[in-house]
Amino acid sequence: REVNRVQRTLVEAWGLIRETFVDPTFNHQDWDMRLQQTMVEMFPLKSEDAAYGKISGMLSTLGDPFTKIISPKEYQSFRIGSDGSVQGVGVFINKEPSSGRLLVMDCIEGGPADRAGLHGGDELVEIDGKSVSGLDGEAAAQRLRGRVGTTVKVKVLDGTENERNGRIRQKEVQLSREVINLSPLSTAIISHRSDDGRECKTGYVRLAAFSQTAAAEMESAIKKMEDEGVQSYILDLRNNPGGLVKAGLDVAQMWLDGNETLVNTVDREGNVLPINMARGHSLTHDPLVVLVNEGSASASEILAGALHDNGRAILVGHRTFGKGKIQSVTELDDGSALFITVAKYLSPALHEIDQVGIQPDIQCTPEMLSLPRAPSLKEDDKATNLEMDSCIMVAEQALEIEKSKGSAS
Repeated sequence: REVNRVQRTLVEAWGLIRETFVDPTFNHQDWDMRLQQTMVEMFPLKSEDAAYGKISGMLSTLGDPFTKIISPKEYQSFRIGSDGSVQGVGVFINKEPSSGRLLVMDCIEGGPADRAGLHGGDELVEIDGKSVSGLDGEAAAQRLRGRVGTTVKVKVLDGTENERNGRIRQKEVQLSREVINLSPLSTAIISHRSDDGRECKTGYVRLAAFSQTAAAEMESAIKKMEDEGVQSYILDLRNNPGGLVKAGLDVAQMWLDGNETLVNTVDREGNVLPINMARGHSLTHDPLVVLVNEGSASASEILAGALHDNGRAILVGHRTFGKGKIQSVTELDDGSALFITVAKYLSPALHEIDQVGIQPDIQCTPEMLSLPRAPSLKEDDKATNLEMDSCIMVAEQALEIEKSKGSAS
C-alpha cells in the first residue's frame, strides 16, 4: 500500500515537471520513457523510503540540483522556517564553496547552540554520530531541526582555536531542540566625526535571510534610523543564502523610486520578462553600500543586482554565489513537496547570474577569516565586530566619497 501511494506521487511529480520545468528538453531525454522506467523499478519495492528514492533518482536525471522532492516531515520544517520561526537549536550553517566544509555562520543569542558554546567559524563534522560530508547547508539544518524537547549531538572543529594558534580542537556537545524565533534583521548605528568636527551616522543593517517578516522588519528599521538622523547606510547580505524571492523584491522597492526593473526572468521558451516596480517610494535617498560575498545567493543576488544596476548602491565584498534559478514549491497530495526550477533570472542590466555570480565594485576580504562572515548577532559583540570588520571600513570610505560627490553637486 505504501509503495502504491508513492507511485501516485511519482505520476503527480512527473506531470508537474512536464508542464513547468525550465528546460523543455528535460536534459535531452524522453521524459515519458523516464516515467515508465521509474514505475517499473518501483513495482518490486517493499518500503515507502525506497520508493521515494526512486522519485529522487528520476529527478536527478534532469541535471538540476534545485529540482527535488522532500518528505512531508521535511516540508513542514521548511514552512515553519519561512514563517520566521523553527524548532531547532538556533544555528546558521552555510557551505564554504571552495572547500565544501559546513561552517557555523552564527548562533541565535540565548539559543541552545549559543548556550553550548558554539560560535561562528566552527566547522560542523558530525550530527548524531553521522558524518555531514556531502551535505549542503539545508540538508544539515534539516538534521538539526526536530520536535521540541528532543536532543541532537553535534561534533565541531573549533574555529576560534584554529584562528588563534593554528591548532584545531574538536568538541562534541548535546543540544536540546526548542522553538527558535528568527529575526532576520540585525541593526546598529556607526558614529564618527568628520574632518570639520560634525557627527556622522551610518546605519548598519544586516539581513540574514529572506523570511516572510524580512520586508516589514527592514521597513521599520529604516524608518527608525531616519528618525535618528542617519545619513548613509550599509546593507550587509554576506552569507545570506536567500529565501523568499518576493521578500527580496519587496526590500528592493524600499530603496528605489519610479518604475525601475528589479529583475528579469527567462522562461522555458527563452522569453525575457522584466519584473518592474509595482509600487514604492524610496524610504531614503541617502548613499548606500551593499556588502556581499560567496555566501550571498538567490534572493540576495536579486536584491544586490536590483540596487546596483539601477545605480542605487555600491557593491563591496566578494563575488556572489551564483544561484540564478527560480523555484516553485508545490505541496503534493501525500503532504510531500516538489521544488521545481521554473525559470532563471538575469539582473536588470541583463547580466547572467546563474553559475556566474555578481562581481562587486570594490573587492574586500577580511584578512582574519577564511570565509568572510557578517558580524555577530549578539548585542555585546556587535560594536566590537563592526570596528574590526575591514569590509565595513571600506564601505564607510566609499560612503564618504559618495557624500562628498553629493555635496559638490
